[in-house]
Amino acid sequence: MTTETADSKPNSNPDPKSASGSAAGSHPSSFLQLSRDVAALAAAAGPYAVQIDGGRRLSASGTVFAGDGVIVAASHNVERDEDVVVGLEGGKRLPATLVGRDSSTDLAVLRVEASGLAVPQWSDLAGLAVGQLAVLVGRPGRQVRAALAMISDVRDSWRSPAGAKLERYVELDAARERGFSGSVVVDADGQPLGIASSGLLRRRGLVVPGATLRRVVESLLAHGRVRRGFLGIGAYPVRLQADLEERLGQAVGLIVVGVQPDSPAAAAGLVLGDVLLGLDGQPLSDLTQLHALLSEERIGKPAALQILRGGEPRDLAVTVGAR
Repeated sequence: MTTETADSKPNSNPDPKSASGSAAGSHPSSFLQLSRDVAALAAAAGPYAVQIDGGRRLSASGTVFAGDGVIVAASHNVERDEDVVVGLEGGKRLPATLVGRDSSTDLAVLRVEASGLAVPQWSDLAGLAVGQLAVLVGRPGRQVRAALAMISDVRDSWRSPAGAKLERYVELDAARERGFSGSVVVDADGQPLGIASSGLLRRRGLVVPGATLRRVVESLLAHGRVRRGFLGIGAYPVRLQADLEERLGQAVGLIVVGVQPDSPAAAAGLVLGDVLLGLDGQPLSDLTQLHALLSEERIGKPAALQILRGGEPRDLAVTVGAR
């Protein structure tokens, strides 16, 4: 029988700096590389990040949208319409003009007298998946700040409670931290995904994706507001009677409880008590569906309202207005 002395036992504490290393010895170098990669991402995105002094107390972050001085920020952080100041990389501080805001997407557009600013090239979000890492890069003060985040949820296009459309739903676990609303969000490849917002959903940090930014900012630059389709009604969901449900193949409609004078709905002949069943053949069972169908592209165009009046279905022609 053989025995093992203390001198013959394998070394239980190998030198972590040894060439052969061990599991414990390899982790520090991997972690160090991750740290360096994140720092490099933050440094590369730093020129996009600006400081916004547009509130009553603390500064906030914003992001360059166009090289000629167009800045996008979280609307809830731009509390003033005047006396807003933007701080650029390098310390230059410039007065900003509020071009417009859209509270439903939590976006505000500012303009400063500047040129040659570094501009993010927004990703199309292809391949984005839950569990991937992202970096938030903001400038809520004079220096850049960064936060490492995980993408905790990804879905297709989404409607906010205020009725705004986001081309993708991307939720982060770190976008709610103070000072990071309005900051640019980049993926692990350094591709800008959009800007962070904590003002769209309570207790949720979301990314307003690049496609949404382009659409909203271009509308604000052109019109000073985001135009949305408008009928001019008040309505809420109502359950249809069983015989109507079977006959129409639809369980819920929107009962009209108010019609604004001189509105598209009034011109079409909609009256109190009518039940909206559909718009251009698309069923309506809640107001979110109606908001989704009343897109900017429909403004000024004719549409067919499917309604129920006195228990009988009928169509009404309506021209969608602008709100």
